[in-house]
Amino acid sequence: MEQIKKIVKQAFNIHGDKASYDEIHNRIVSGAEIKGTNLCILVLAIFIASIGLNMNSTAVIIGAMLISPLMGGIMAIGYGIATVDFKMVRNSAVGLTIQVIACLIISSLYFAISPIKTASSEILARTSPTIWDVLIACFGGLAGIIGTTREEKSNVIPGVAIATALMPPLCTAGYGIANGSLSYFFGALYLFIINTYFICLTSTIVLIALEVPKKEKHHASDHTFTKEVWLRLRHKIIRNTIILIIPSIFFAARLVQKETNENSGTYESEIGNINVERVTKELKLIYPQIHSLQIGYLFDYEKENGHTTETLTAIVKLKEPLENNEKAKIKKILALEGDISHVEFTSPLSSASSSDNSSLKQ
Repeated sequence: MEQIKKIVKQAFNIHGDKASYDEIHNRIVSGAEIKGTNLCILVLAIFIASIGLNMNSTAVIIGAMLISPLMGGIMAIGYGIATVDFKMVRNSAVGLTIQVIACLIISSLYFAISPIKTASSEILARTSPTIWDVLIACFGGLAGIIGTTREEKSNVIPGVAIATALMPPLCTAGYGIANGSLSYFFGALYLFIINTYFICLTSTIVLIALEVPKKEKHHASDHTFTKEVWLRLRHKIIRNTIILIIPSIFFAARLVQKETNENSGTYESEIGNINVERVTKELKLIYPQIHSLQIGYLFDYEKENGHTTETLTAIVKLKEPLENNEKAKIKKILALEGDISHVEFTSPLSSASSSDNSSLKQ
């Protein structure tokens, strides 16, 4: 048993090829700067990410992730906590805040000017973070700080930048500001906060495990003070972690429920008190020709003024044709159930008719 423990310990040893402490310090400090080259690259990354989101281009968004310098400030905060250098923590936090504000302002201006107002799938994908995003941020943060502290540079950092997206969620929040969508803004901002917090937390843990030297001014006489600070900090970390994880669990539960409903051929509506499963069963008893029922909001984007209108819509998929008078009865039933103002009838093999500037959101 002891031999197995020794083999496992050696296999996962992160001390063997670590860089010198001075080199680690210089790498992290230089990566946290928000002037000169880093600032120019930040602005360029904002525009690239915003355009990629607007054009629904995954490749362009990945490019923005790779060149974004946001990761440096986050790791610097973790380094400051690990070394008990609260001045570095404060300076890095201020620098990161400036970067975030710049990203929100620039992306908001871009999306306000852009004639394309439709929310792409890349934008929608960053508005409902789940517990899986928390796990990605944790594993990505661990990989990132381990790669940063190695003696030889590797391709770990670019991979972490892609996995733990930082720039796209911020630009998505800018889209929410430009289009007056609070749900998009807060959802995307929550994803950014998750990634930032857990990258910082895991960076701190690894740096402490690597025994990076504490700031020199903390002598033996400061031991009690430092211990008290760490105790309070640990309690805050536990509290903040729980608070951050709770909403992601809720979103994950909703996602699992949606997948379950779709796999079982039923749909659960969150619009008012409409129970789509119950209504579908009742309609099928009366009209066996009905295959399935889907209810959601149909969004119409007006290009002239940029306004969005939404209509509560039902899509009734039919196995066999229905007479017009029977369709009219179904429309009355649905209108009474949930004030559904628009009903479309399609066959199971055809998709709901929609204009080029409309989308149905369940």
